[in-house]
Formats: sequence, structure tokens, C-alpha cells
Amino acid sequence: MNRSSIKSGLLILATICAIGFGPRLAVAADKVTFVTDFGYNGRHAYYFVALENGYYAKQNLDVEIVRGQGSADAVKQVAAGTAQLGFADTAAVILGRGNDQIPTKLVAIVYAKPPHAIYVLKDSGITKPKDLEGKKLADTAFSAVPKLFAAYAKAANIDASKVTWLVASVDTLPALLTTGRADGIGQFTVGEPLLAKAAAPKQIYALTYADAGLDLYGNGIIASDNIIKSNPDLVRRFVAATMQGLKDAIANPKEAGEIMHKYHRQVDADIATGETKIVGTLIGQAGLPLGAIDPARVQKALDIVGSAYTLKNPVKPEDIYAPGFVAK
Repeated sequence: MNRSSIKSGLLILATICAIGFGPRLAVAADKVTFVTDFGYNGRHAYYFVALENGYYAKQNLDVEIVRGQGSADAVKQVAAGTAQLGFADTAAVILGRGNDQIPTKLVAIVYAKPPHAIYVLKDSGITKPKDLEGKKLADTAFSAVPKLFAAYAKAANIDASKVTWLVASVDTLPALLTTGRADGIGQFTVGEPLLAKAAAPKQIYALTYADAGLDLYGNGIIASDNIIKSNPDLVRRFVAATMQGLKDAIANPKEAGEIMHKYHRQVDADIATGETKIVGTLIGQAGLPLGAIDPARVQKALDIVGSAYTLKNPVKPEDIYAPGFVAK
């Protein structure tokens, strides 16, 4: 057999292999379970925008978004590996690490400004933090609002021991407020459109933690120490796709609201639009890329939480966040 015949035979064999085995060589997308901080709400629309617009798929990720039961729950699920990534409040990450040594860290920040608030009825007579003394407030068991209340009380110069917190399910909170069974309820400001609709025709009023001077990070994307170490590329790809979804959602909140409604019909598109607009007011950090984490701000959050709680274990900024996962 001459050299030309051998070459032709090899080309034919290569073609057969490519046809017969090519599809099998395709790399399967990495499966990712992502847990929200609480339920499915309009404030989560940008994750579904990233899903709808194919940003996760382009990063070779097969993402399932599951509903959480509060930031503390999300922290525990991610640490346990039930979810690979999650969305949780910075204070919940700090308290989880400091008290129970739960190995999770922030890899990107979304709420650069704190969204925590206590909502009351406008006709309640409660107009300032001091008015909360002697009152009953309600929230869910895993919410970040009551967990950070001691820090808020200290900043607002009120006696936290004179405030009673009731534990309730999320579905009952609006009714507890409107019927007077609770004087106020914990709620993130991003949830105001939904709460306002539920409380109508009564009007609501927010006492925000930010107004009391609590300047700390709110929610961000979290991952376990294990996955940060074992598969940093997966985390990086998820963050990149989510930040693109966030950019799109903020640029077009109406479309984001419609996409959220498409995936979860129980979420009103107009409410989702309103919540997405509020998310847009929380994300900006001067001079930093979207999602970037500032070590100085992490230290500030540690100082605020540490001043209100006695942590069982010392916590440093590097215990709370992992750098390098947000594109510069």
C-alpha cells in the first residue's frame, strides 16, 4: 500500500470516528442547584432573566433555582451541599460562621446597601424607632431582619428588650400587620410593592435600618468553602451569568417582571417590575464593578454585627468572603 492510500484511509477513519463518536464527546453542562433567600419573588427576577436569556447555558451550567426559607436557611443548605450556591444576607453569613462555624462565604454582593426594614401602618402612630418600644413585631424564623435587630436597636438608641418578636409564616405577615395583631413586621425594602398591595387600602410606612445608620452589605451570592476550593471555575461562571442577568433586569425592569411571571405565575408581573426597580437602587458601589466585594465594607459589617452580638468564634473578613469571582 502506497503512502497516498494510507493517508486516504486515515482520513476516512477520522471522519467515521467524528461522525460516530463526536456527539458523545460533548461536555455535559454542570448541574447547579441555587437556593433563594426566601421563596420566589419579584426581587429574584434577574436570576430568571439569566436563565431565560441563556446566560447560564452559555457558561455550560444547568441551573435549577429552588426556594429558600430565609437567609439562615440558605446558608445552611449551601454548607450542607443541598444547594451548590445560594442568596443570603451578609449578617446571616457572619452569624453562621461566628456562632456555628458554618463554612459559607460571599462570592458576589447584590445588595450593596442594606434592604432591612420594619414596616408599620401609617396610621399606627409609629413614626420613629423609639416608638417601637413596647410593641410586638413579627417575622419568619429565618429572616435576617430580626436577626439583625439588636444592631439596629443599638444604632437607633432604643431598648431591644422592650420589643417583642413573634414568629410567623410569610403568608400571614400582611394580615398580622393590617389586623393589628402585630404592630410591625420585618421586611426587606425590595418587598414593599408586594406588601403595599396586600395591605391596601391601608398604607404602610418603613423604618429602614439604613436610616438608623447601619451601613452594611445586604444580600449576596454565597458558596461553601468546599466548592470554592474544589470548583472555583463553576462559581465564577455562575457569578458571571447572574451579573449579566442583573444588568439586563435593571436596564429593563418591565421585561424582567414579565419573565419572572412566566416562570412563576403566582408572581404578579407588575409587582415583580416594582421589586426589580428597588433592587436597582441597592446594587451600586462607586468605583467598583457590579457584584464586587469591598473588604473594608465586609469589616464594617463585622464591626456592626459584632457590636450587637457576642460571637462564639472570632471572625475575620477572609472568613466571610472569597475574592476573585467577579469580573473586573
